This record gives sequence, C-alpha cells and structure tokens, in this order.
Amino acid sequence: MNSLFALIPIAFVLTLDNFQSSIGLGTTKPPWRRIVQAAIVFSACDALAPLIGVWAGNFFSRFIGPVAEYAGAAALGAYALYLVAHAMRTEEAGDLDHPLAILGMPLPLSLDNLFAGASLGVVGASAVTVAVVCGCATLIMSAVGLTLGRLAASKVRIRTDLFGGLVLLGMAVLMVVQS
Repeated sequence: MNSLFALIPIAFVLTLDNFQSSIGLGTTKPPWRRIVQAAIVFSACDALAPLIGVWAGNFFSRFIGPVAEYAGAAALGAYALYLVAHAMRTEEAGDLDHPLAILGMPLPLSLDNLFAGASLGVVGASAVTVAVVCGCATLIMSAVGLTLGRLAASKVRIRTDLFGGLVLLGMAVLMVVQS
C-alpha cells in the first residue's frame, strides 16, 4: 500500500467506533478541557495500536484476532453499565468528569486498529504513516463526536448520565451484532 489517499478512508472507517462512543460520552457534558484531553487520548491510542499492529501483526492476529471486536464491545458494555448504575444510584446527574471515566475507554476501542495495522503491514504499509493517519482521523472524529454529544445533551432535558450510559450500551450491542 503506497498511497496515502488509499489509507485515509480506511482510517476514517476505523475511527467510527470512537466517533459513536464519543457521542455517548459527550452526553455526560464534559467540560471543553476534558473533550480536548479525551480526543487526544483516543487519538494516541488509535495511532499506537496500528503502529504496533504493523510491526507485530501476524503474531498477534493468530491468537486474538477473531475476538477483538467482541473484547472491545464487552469493555464498552461494561463501561456503559457502570454509567447506567451510577445514574440509577444518584438523584441528580453525576459528575463524570473523572479522568478515568472518559479517558480510560479508548484502549478497548483501539483493538480493531491493532488488527487493521497488522493487515496493512502485510500489504507493505509504512507503520509511521498508518499511525499518523489513524491518529489524525481519530482526533477529528472523537472531538466532533464528543462535541455533538455535549451539544445534544444541552438541548435535551433528560438525565444525561443515564442517557449517555444507555447510548454506549446500545453501541456495545451494535458492535456485537455487526461482528
């Protein structure tokens, strides 16, 4: 794969799970500072994962390749259940501005990038190019998703923490169904 232009659409498709999850997280109304931090962390994970994948893809794909989507969906589902349980235990919308609440999620969402990187490595893609393109795509899509979720939550008068958890739970189910 020698064309940067062929890699860009692949990178944006790989970041759709981050985009969907970011919309759900954005409904918890994180401050702008946390939106920027979360987008950067999502981006770093989605850049590092294919970099590692390109370098060591064949080795890893033999062992956990078939279950990567399910592992990501399970981690997202567990986080969504945490949000729903937290919302049900409190009378008012909870403060989900804890760094681990938003910033701890990108690792499981990057599993697909790890295996995509492995596939791209087999066809000769540059590890650095793949990492930069995937990281930039995720930075853009995560920031947009978090912002859209935040704006939607400010217009709709509901328990945004509960809604965000339910949206993420729906995304986890959708990831399993699409796998």
